[in-house]
Amino acid sequence: MENELIELFHSVFGKESKSVYFAPGRINLIGEHTDYNGGYVFPAAITIGTYGVARKREDQTIRLYSENFSELGIIELSLTDLVYKKEDEWTNYPKGMIHYLIEQGYVIDQGVDILFYGTIPNGAGLSSSASIELLTGVILNDLFNLNINMLDLVNTGKRVENQFIGVNSGIMDQFAIGMGKLNHAILLDTNTLEYELVPADFGEYVIAIMNTNKRRELADSKYNERRAECELALSRLQTILPIKSLGELTEEVFEQNKDVIADKELIKRAKHAVTENQRTIKAKQALVNNDLQRFGQLLNASHASLKEDYEVTGIELDTLVGTAQKQSGVLGARMTGAGFGGCAIALVKESEVNHFIKQVGQIYQEKIGYSADFYIANIDDGARKL
Repeated sequence: MENELIELFHSVFGKESKSVYFAPGRINLIGEHTDYNGGYVFPAAITIGTYGVARKREDQTIRLYSENFSELGIIELSLTDLVYKKEDEWTNYPKGMIHYLIEQGYVIDQGVDILFYGTIPNGAGLSSSASIELLTGVILNDLFNLNINMLDLVNTGKRVENQFIGVNSGIMDQFAIGMGKLNHAILLDTNTLEYELVPADFGEYVIAIMNTNKRRELADSKYNERRAECELALSRLQTILPIKSLGELTEEVFEQNKDVIADKELIKRAKHAVTENQRTIKAKQALVNNDLQRFGQLLNASHASLKEDYEVTGIELDTLVGTAQKQSGVLGARMTGAGFGGCAIALVKESEVNHFIKQVGQIYQEKIGYSADFYIANIDDGARKL
């Protein structure tokens, strides 16, 4: 792969570079819609991600090319004009990184040529945008000897997403992609950014990523709606409890006090936030104890809660997950990401993977009318120079 990309860089830009970089995508093992509720998330970097080949230029021009959008050709920007423009499409992600690093006082005084190639399926919810952000950060850090620590690149990537692009997302994606470690998941407290690397040794099991191939039109509007519902539930609980977030509550304390919320829908939303956070803590313990059966049960319970209490799944995700859970060699399955499309994950015995893909794929095609895609992912290191 690296040699092919080096050759491609030469043919696209007419110059040579042997500097190759990689930023993974990420999956969230468990802990869904907990981040903005002050809870834990449990993501991991994966072997599917974004590659980059880069070199410095002698002028102020930035030339960006993606093999995934080859029809757009080379997109040229200038170091002196780093503002968001809708028509610049995907290049707004690297542009935002350059903009904020310069604003923070880092010296980037020459242009760059960068070739991007991503193996992350578009719109799958595996965080291709954060992968591009961190990849750009790692490239600039290396080419210009900026000595930026990874956590600062992570925070800059989040800033690009929130302020430059205008997406109101948390820090999980950038954190997992920047701080990932081979065969480890990251238990991240989204309140404090304290984190723990937890061995994620799945032995004879692998993570199957199942892409619904449904466009996630609803995800953004419902995301904002659920966020508002949780904030309202929290504000009602705060009239009797000294808490800053739903993530501070145990299931027992929630059950004792939930009636003050006084709205059936809001109680369900808050219940998911509380129970999912507790499941994430239990999932970490299950991996520490190497109890994969228990881990799988928690994945199943997570999906049930996302379906019944949070109501963010939909027929496509429910069909994939429900079918996956019935297959031999599967310990557990759940949707991952914002919901209403995107992906689900399953923990599947490696020897059963081919049968699993065939069975789940066939039933999904029959019921939904179009096919799902399947990828096998291993847990990888974070963004880096290769």
